[in-house]
Amino acid sequence: QVQLVESGGGLVQPGGSLRLSCAASGSIFRPYAMGWYRQAAGKQRELVALTTTGGSTNYANSVKGRFAISRDNAKNTAYLQMNSLKPEDTAVYYCYVDYSQSGGYWGQGTQVTVSS
Repeated sequence: QVQLVESGGGLVQPGGSLRLSCAASGSIFRPYAMGWYRQAAGKQRELVALTTTGGSTNYANSVKGRFAISRDNAKNTAYLQMNSLKPEDTAVYYCYVDYSQSGGYWGQGTQVTVSS
């Protein structure tokens, strides 16, 4: 059974930084894609950043140049470094992991609040 353990959310002032991590376990396969989506209050869930086994990345336009996704394939762990945070980045961030063999899985979500 696939399990995702997320960490790193919290409260930060505008302009500050946070680092999220997501560790996947429970499968004999390596995830094809790992990343994050976010959902702000009253809004739909949206892609933040995604990276694949081959190293390709995809970012939402709103976070390009501020957020950086990375991945440790040996640990099946992804990281999202979030810099220059803005109040509009406030949301619940959900880790997403996609296994080609068995589909996608969601983490429990972690709250990120950007406020002074």
